[in-house]
Amino acid sequence: MDLARFRIKPVLGILRGISSSALKPLLEAIVASGLETVEFAMNSTNAPELIQKAVRGYGKKLMIGAGTVLDLKDLKVALEAGATFIVSPVVVKPVIQYCKKNRIPVFPGALAPQDIYEAWKAGATMVKVFPASCFGPDYFKDIKGPFSQIELLACNGVTPKNMQDYFRSGASAIAVGSSVFRKDWIETGKFNLIRRKLREYLNALP
Repeated sequence: MDLARFRIKPVLGILRGISSSALKPLLEAIVASGLETVEFAMNSTNAPELIQKAVRGYGKKLMIGAGTVLDLKDLKVALEAGATFIVSPVVVKPVIQYCKKNRIPVFPGALAPQDIYEAWKAGATMVKVFPASCFGPDYFKDIKGPFSQIELLACNGVTPKNMQDYFRSGASAIAVGSSVFRKDWIETGKFNLIRRKLREYLNALP
């Protein structure tokens, strides 16, 4: 993962439960939208296969990572499949420490100040504040007060209308998931709606 590239366009797409047949049209829509960073959730049954195919076909256009990584076993499977960054919903110190040692960008999830601090101290690239919708943008401002050095990624409840509030309050990046990559849109082939929705996010970047 090219962190400098991600910082220029700091939007992460979360892909979960994607079928093999939907992979190509979905990735085509993502590329057409301008989004450059996506993760495949490892609790999807075919995640390693999807990562391999995505890296093979779109690795130059997209930065592809693995999400919902909860232990070292998942981590190694994801890396072997070609993931270039790792995301977790919680703080899993062995995963963070392995990534730090091997210079792999890692984004562990946390919500409480103590967990955010522990994730950063363990070596997080950014701490994914999840679920961000619990407290909203003001919470980021509060966290950045004592932890000005900690970079935060807002996940859950971020929309094109409120995302600038998150950035102004201290978020370094945002993540979007099921509200954009809707199961009904994917199953009915409405990839143009996904492309359009992603563009709304990218056009709203500060």
